Amino acid sequence: MLNYIWFFLAAVFEIAGCYGFWMWLRQGKSVWWLVPAMFSLAIFAVLLTKVEAVYAGRAYAAYGGIYIVTSIAWLAVVERIRPLSSDWIGLGLCVAGATIILLGPRFTSS
Repeated sequence: MLNYIWFFLAAVFEIAGCYGFWMWLRQGKSVWWLVPAMFSLAIFAVLLTKVEAVYAGRAYAAYGGIYIVTSIAWLAVVERIRPLSSDWIGLGLCVAGATIILLGPRFTSS
């Protein structure tokens, strides 16, 4: 369960950091948006290392599912756009996939 908290926090900081770049490059906001954006991206990187996983690639793959969930939440809360029913179905599939990747059995080749 703690992994999901780390994933969620990492996703919030990654999305916030990328949003700063989005606002600067796509919305014409001040270049000063990049200062908190880069700080946020640094925090994201540190948080992602807190996940209990033997391999970074597996942690990143599982994180992808939680990132998608958090992105849709960002869409709803920050950008005030209501998610579609297809978004909810996709979110369920992503969380299931992330869980399988993170907690699934490990087979070794003989």
